[in-house]
Amino acid sequence: MQNFDEKPCYFNGNYIPLKDANLNVRTHALQYATAAFGGMRAYYNDDKNNLFVFRIEDHYQRLVNSAKILQMKMPLTVDEFRAAVVKILRDGNWRQNTYLRPFLYKKSLELSPRLHNVEDGFIIYAIPLDDYLDTQKGLTTCVSSWVRISDTQIPTRAKTTGAYTNSALAKSEALQNGFDEAIFLDTHGNVCEGSAENIFLVQNGVLHTPPISSSILEGITRKTVIALAGDLQIPVVERPISRTELYTSDEIFFSGTGVQVAWIREVDHRIVGNGKIGPVTAQIQKAYFDIVNGKNDQYTNWLTPVF
Repeated sequence: MQNFDEKPCYFNGNYIPLKDANLNVRTHALQYATAAFGGMRAYYNDDKNNLFVFRIEDHYQRLVNSAKILQMKMPLTVDEFRAAVVKILRDGNWRQNTYLRPFLYKKSLELSPRLHNVEDGFIIYAIPLDDYLDTQKGLTTCVSSWVRISDTQIPTRAKTTGAYTNSALAKSEALQNGFDEAIFLDTHGNVCEGSAENIFLVQNGVLHTPPISSSILEGITRKTVIALAGDLQIPVVERPISRTELYTSDEIFFSGTGVQVAWIREVDHRIVGNGKIGPVTAQIQKAYFDIVNGKNDQYTNWLTPVF
């Protein structure tokens, strides 16, 4: 396969090799973390010989919302955005599972930690990606000693680069202590999310997940899981969740563009359920992977074919 650094990306209105999309060290976003990004996946279906981008319009809208919070403006309409994503994938002849990162940033070189009157830049690039975390083995997790930032500190519904220092602290703490992933509590002590994933608990056949007010990112995959649960006749409740419910739930799983749908086997050295993937999680996970891989025609409106 061609080195992906040689493949095209969208860089401030031009299509250039990714290796040439470089920023000045004085760039405002590098100095002050004044940037927002998205994370999208495209899945390759061998039988259909096509690559499908998942929920591209929803990812666009979330990036637009992040831009509003950071006093930025998206330079592309949704149609232009879709066309740019398809072009870099098609011109790069991507025929494997792929991760895409649209990246909106303050590109001026001046000093001053502010948002207004600072010029914006915009990039979209692609890299190969299969599983970010193992979706099959059952993850080991810990409740982090780091508390999730609140919406009044760094807005959590905006996918901003600065917020991910909080995530990196929790993730490294978890990995360095022998766990696969961390689980955040919010400033009220309620369950929030993983370092880069939303979380769902299953209790007596009902899905429970923290509400938007618990300082979570409004995940596209979270939204997908809730919609799938409705179609599968699985009740969903959005409510504050206490830490100890992590220890007593029948099933727990993460959702997110990176993690996809990955079940959790253990929290703080306590086995979840019977230590195996639960029936609700398995049902949702299968439905999700069928959809994103273009194997369920009922949800083709969520997919954008590349070829």
